[in-house]
Amino acid sequence: MPSITPKSILPRRRTGIVALLAASALVLSACSPPSTLDSSIPVAATADYPTSHIHGMHVDAETGKVLLATHDGLYDVSTKPATRIGPDIDLMGFTVATDGTLYASGHPGPGVDMPNPVGLVESIDGGRTWTPLSRTGQSDFHALAATHEGIIGFDGQLVTNQGGSSWELAEDQVSAYHLAATTDGHVALATTESGLMRSSDHGNSWDRVPGAPLLMLTAVSGNQAAGITPDGTLYSSSDGGLQWQKRPAATKDVAAMDLVFKDGKPQIWTASPTGVKVSRDMGRTFTGLEPRKDQE
Repeated sequence: MPSITPKSILPRRRTGIVALLAASALVLSACSPPSTLDSSIPVAATADYPTSHIHGMHVDAETGKVLLATHDGLYDVSTKPATRIGPDIDLMGFTVATDGTLYASGHPGPGVDMPNPVGLVESIDGGRTWTPLSRTGQSDFHALAATHEGIIGFDGQLVTNQGGSSWELAEDQVSAYHLAATTDGHVALATTESGLMRSSDHGNSWDRVPGAPLLMLTAVSGNQAAGITPDGTLYSSSDGGLQWQKRPAATKDVAAMDLVFKDGKPQIWTASPTGVKVSRDMGRTFTGLEPRKDQE
């Protein structure tokens, strides 16, 4: 396969996906050359809930920790007050591998000595420090997803990566707004302006899912998947995103979502500008997150 060429995409938010799903154009631009990454920024406490744009979400079913990747960095919102972890980075792309390694992309905040854009970076200490892997100063991955074989990314082109440093163009090019994948299998989902796309080979080839709703965000774990439309309608799938069922509950202004298993049962988590909610009955009902008081 041909190698990826340096490209990035301009910022997009929830309002952007509405326009994207209707009629959008990706604006591509070259970025500055790479430089040295220094990301040893201490943990800091902030307000009860981050007020900046939310770009990604990860829930640890065993510990109950809820991480939000935001315009101002990574936050643990399962504590009260919420805790900012690590450097002030605009985490446009964010995903977590099975072993707990965090992968991200985006732009450095004020006073943070990182290339712009940061390319693909990883953290093995829960987001306290980040190490550059590839594409520093070149790629701003607005969508990232981890499979058990590697990373799928979109920075204006859909690319795959099996070792953290070498990227290849996907055989099928999909203009993904959001990517999700199961870290214990082959399935990946991509939301696009023309419908839901599905891959069964770690993001290399893609097929349109016939009859699927026009989803904005998705989450997948094992054979279970969940998705939400721009107007807040929730859907679920029990066959890895091939068939979808509308759920009774709806939630507005969702910016990120995750699907995890707790005691063998799936949970759907959503994050909006006003808070985090969880459904433990596959979208019949949602309850708000009750953060534990931070004792540290």
